[in-house]
Formats: sequence, C-alpha cells, structure tokens
Amino acid sequence: MFVFLRGMNIEDLREYCLSMPFATERSPFGPEYLAIEIGGKMFCLIDLTGQRNLYNIKVHPDLATSLVERFADIIPGYHMNKRHWVSIPFANNLPADLERRLIRHSYRQTALGLPRCRRPELPPDEPIL
Repeated sequence: MFVFLRGMNIEDLREYCLSMPFATERSPFGPEYLAIEIGGKMFCLIDLTGQRNLYNIKVHPDLATSLVERFADIIPGYHMNKRHWVSIPFANNLPADLERRLIRHSYRQTALGLPRCRRPELPPDEPIL
C-alpha cells in the first residue's frame, strides 16, 4: 500500500508567508533557518537544513494542544515554546486549506502582539478546526 504525502515545499511556504502584508524574512539563527516575520516578530521558522524537513508556526496556546492531539502530522514546536508553537513536516497528510489557515492564524497571532500603531489591518479571525 502506498501513502501519498502532500504538503507545502520550502519555496511554496516561503512564497505564501511573504505574500502576507508587511511580512519579511531574515536568518537570525544562521543560514540554516529562515524566519518569516511581521514587525520584527517571527511567525514562521523554516528549517533549511533538510535534516528535519519541518517548519514551526506560532499558534494560540489552546489551539496548540488541540492540533497536536487531533493531527498526527502536527507535533509540539521543535526547539520552540511548546505552548505557543507547533511543527509541521513538509511531507504531511494535512488538508492544504488547513495548512494555509494555520499559517494565516500564525501571522494574525503574531501581528496581534504588535503595538497598535505598528499593526497592519487584519481580517477577522477564521475558524481553524
């Protein structure tokens, strides 16, 4: 039996994250990791080494627990605060729309932490699960 794994690749993920208003990229941890940020705060950390083949996104603490319990392809954030971050492997069986909603949620969660004067206008929150 073959299992077809889908999911975003590094280029798709980077492009999608950078399509969000005022999103920027930098490598604060060296060339092995790419941080996607809004207002200088990271909302996605991409492993470029190929050793772990995953990326981390910031989520609401209540959502982090639910996601890890519900989806085998979502694990507590690798080398991150497990309460606020989850890791998603590039090869996964998550629905593509869920993966994109989670990235938008991460962007929104991070932007909400910015001072109001630096915060972009955000769309209403959308349901994740």
